[in-house]
Amino acid sequence: MALHLPEPLSKYFAAASAHDSDALVACFAADATVHDEGKVMQGLDAIRAWYEETARKYQTTFEPTNLKRAGDRTIVTAIVAGTFAGSPIELDFNFKIANTRIETLEIG
Repeated sequence: MALHLPEPLSKYFAAASAHDSDALVACFAADATVHDEGKVMQGLDAIRAWYEETARKYQTTFEPTNLKRAGDRTIVTAIVAGTFAGSPIELDFNFKIANTRIETLEIG
């Protein structure tokens, strides 16, 4: 059974798996922040650069498997596969959403 994700999370994972940086960036608020691999990316230009580098480097695909809420956060567990050591792995994507846009994403 497919996991039903709220927007913009369904759009985020579809765009990430399709390697569509325009659609992925459109999911974020203008001043959004992404925390990944010990780095912090702030704003749409930085998020686009991070995503394009990550997609090029790892050729990742995503399969969301679980959804839970914790306060004002939505946590999606996904199986991430790509060209990296240990693939596939299970990661948590911790989102804060406001006004139908992602404000914060912490991956870990």
